[in-house]
Amino acid sequence: MNKSLPAIPLNELWSRVCDELQKIVSPDAVARWFLPLQVEGLTEGSGKKAPVLTLVATNTIYAFWIEENYLPQLRGVLAQLLGRKTVQVAFKTQPVAALPPQAGAHAPGAALPLAAAPTEASPVQGDFFPAPAQPTPSPSSLAAVGPSFDAPALTLTAPERSSVEATGLNPRNTFDAFVVGPDNQFAAVHARAVADAPARSFNPLFIHGRVGLGKTHLMQAIGNHLMKKKGPTHYKVKYVTSEQFTNDFISAIQQGDLSRFRKRYRQVDVLLIDDIQFLAGKDRSQEEFFHTFNALFDGSKQIVLTSDAPPSEIANLEKRLSSRFESGLTLEIQTPGIETRLAILRTKVEAMRVALPDEVLVYIAERIKTNVRRLEGALTRVAAYASLHSQSGLAIALPQVEALLKDLLQHESPATVSIDVIQRKVAETFDIRLADMTSKRRPASIANPRMIAMYLSRRLTSNSLAEIGEAFGGRDHGTVLHAQKTVEARMKADTKLGQQVEQLLNKLVG
Repeated sequence: MNKSLPAIPLNELWSRVCDELQKIVSPDAVARWFLPLQVEGLTEGSGKKAPVLTLVATNTIYAFWIEENYLPQLRGVLAQLLGRKTVQVAFKTQPVAALPPQAGAHAPGAALPLAAAPTEASPVQGDFFPAPAQPTPSPSSLAAVGPSFDAPALTLTAPERSSVEATGLNPRNTFDAFVVGPDNQFAAVHARAVADAPARSFNPLFIHGRVGLGKTHLMQAIGNHLMKKKGPTHYKVKYVTSEQFTNDFISAIQQGDLSRFRKRYRQVDVLLIDDIQFLAGKDRSQEEFFHTFNALFDGSKQIVLTSDAPPSEIANLEKRLSSRFESGLTLEIQTPGIETRLAILRTKVEAMRVALPDEVLVYIAERIKTNVRRLEGALTRVAAYASLHSQSGLAIALPQVEALLKDLLQHESPATVSIDVIQRKVAETFDIRLADMTSKRRPASIANPRMIAMYLSRRLTSNSLAEIGEAFGGRDHGTVLHAQKTVEARMKADTKLGQQVEQLLNKLVG
């Protein structure tokens, strides 16, 4: 039975939470993302259910940003302050006018417990946005108040959050939230088939692909789907990373409690193991997992595994494990194409309830190609800035987007392609002088190749519009943007030109 919670006003609890968070994340991050929140309430946990702290924000950006960057730290601080093993956090949005005047204010006597404050804090990644040097926001400096825009009241946590808490699943990772495209359709369809009929076919299910393409999302969608099922069939689902499995195994050995460990992992209906490649080279952990796998498989229980490589390509993985992993269905999630990336961004924008120009979404989708997690992170960054920027009545423009995403774009562009290389290759192809790339001459025989070179510079480098314009004779960013749009329109209308530009692009990156 859970002990009852001693008394402390909610506003005082939240103040102490923010004080503790400043020790493990930057003070600017606390000021920007946590202090503007209000505490609606704290529900007492019962049985295996953890207490739930409900926070209210003026828009959905707060929830997205905190869940992406700070949720483990927030939950850890709450757990220690409240003297509980774990505490769940729920978010709601409310328009500014609907919020009460005092954050976290409660009637006298509304009280909560407080255990000893934590004595140690783990360092985490610092806040992306530095402290603002001036009141006016810029792409590299956002005001501490955080973004705001009108949105109807919206609960961002799934109703099943408390029931899935013990499984380790993120309730946001559902099939409905997974954007399906040609690059991941095969994996999505078969993952759904496993969720509809676990252990009847495709057992084990092995999903592999590069980092950040949605493997964890798809795996957890299976677990969340099964946890929602009602009726006579109730599924016991467990999700862990291979690192957690190894750590649990080591702890069990140290405590002399292997029987309890084995019961926890082998008496489940569905076992989901993320990043199984990290078992490689750990002989005792591989031995233990081999017997766990056999116990589950022989008991007709579903096993789902993810990895960054197919089983046969995981170095130092025992052959008996790789052969078992390959005995079911192996699926690859491929890097999403432009259509899928745009669909992901549009779905995310709709969920955030923030307005962004379509050209901004197209720009992000065209420039961030290899990692869905990075794609979504870029969008969250731009949306946070745009919602704040809109308070002054100005729409976000591409130069601001470029400045915000410069560090991400450097990871995406081929390192060997420079504007100078592009200019030389285009000049050679169209038989013009290299000097014409920077000259003011405007005959079509020169202006058209120059615009193509600007277009390719946009496609293949991480340089900003202003930097590209400067490299083409000191032209402004509007000229570069006009060149890009002109070339794109001409490529659609003129198949021969489109093929010529694509051949140039392939030569430059190949």
